[in-house]
Amino acid sequence: MPAQSSWASEAPPVNRTASLEIQDAKSVRDARDSDELCGSGLPGIVGHSAALRGALAMVRIVAPTDATVLINGETGTGKELIAQAIHNCSKRSNGPFVKVNCAAIPAGLLESELFGHERGAFTGAVTRGIGRFERANRGTLFLDEIGDLPLELQPKLLRVMQEREFERLGSAATIHTDVRVICATHRNLVKMINERQFRADLFYRLGVFPIELPPLRHRPEDIRLLAHHFVADYAPRMHKRITGISEEFMKALVRHSWPGNVRELQNVIERSVILSTSAVLSGSLQELPHPTQDGSKWSKRSMPVTLLDGQISHILQTLQETKGVIGGRNGAAVRLGMARTTLIYRMKRLGITALSPRRGVAI
Repeated sequence: MPAQSSWASEAPPVNRTASLEIQDAKSVRDARDSDELCGSGLPGIVGHSAALRGALAMVRIVAPTDATVLINGETGTGKELIAQAIHNCSKRSNGPFVKVNCAAIPAGLLESELFGHERGAFTGAVTRGIGRFERANRGTLFLDEIGDLPLELQPKLLRVMQEREFERLGSAATIHTDVRVICATHRNLVKMINERQFRADLFYRLGVFPIELPPLRHRPEDIRLLAHHFVADYAPRMHKRITGISEEFMKALVRHSWPGNVRELQNVIERSVILSTSAVLSGSLQELPHPTQDGSKWSKRSMPVTLLDGQISHILQTLQETKGVIGGRNGAAVRLGMARTTLIYRMKRLGITALSPRRGVAI
């Protein structure tokens, strides 16, 4: 493995005055490919932040081994891209890379998808079905969203990972397999274990080598590079000649919190390129939806939240949960960890009341 290889690809130098210069797609692609580890065929991983470099350093270490890898990260952080990179840099790179999204397949069909079935094993099984473990033999099996694996299937997965053998549904014949397993999840598996939704023994078997992917908000210095990368990708596809990104739009991209991470940024750039009518790309983030903390509703936030607005929003949300009750055992003051008089003083200073906030802050 060459020592000078790097996973972090950098876009050409940018002009941060009136607009940001965009190089043509081939230049950006060449800059990316020249820095890729394991040669061509590896999907580009764009960024030079310390957070990303730390994660990629772990990938370099584990890729040549056969160890089971557990990739943790929020939705849109590129977990599948990392799994593909591990496979491409391993001794199994010439073997199959088989993907399974455990959340996308109904629970009643997932066992058959993983382990296969014999003809007549269940209603509708008119032919033998080869499972993903068989297809991935001498290669890599990527189990995405492993936190959504049904509890009743977890012992069977544990067995095949420990014993490297399994049986198809409806068959007593044991099949031996040689598969490296890489898993990914955005869920807190430790919390799921405490709630008896995930087996502890399976977790310890999967977590031989965990890799934590940073969310985009923890690597803001990569946003400019990613924006260049996506513009260089989408502009030629849509027959648009875009030579720059407006400084105002770029600053808005850098300030945004990106709850959807790189995938959300990619979608914003694609939409902006579609709507672009000039050589300088601009856009608006005002229409981006944001989930509330409980995930039950969607709200829109057009401006970055200041520390003051964050304090007001937190107090208002707590008051809403307590139906305006400030004192008492179940009051807002107790929930916020302060004395009742302190909370009243702070509310007066911020200009809010329990039921009639004077500021239009989303809660």
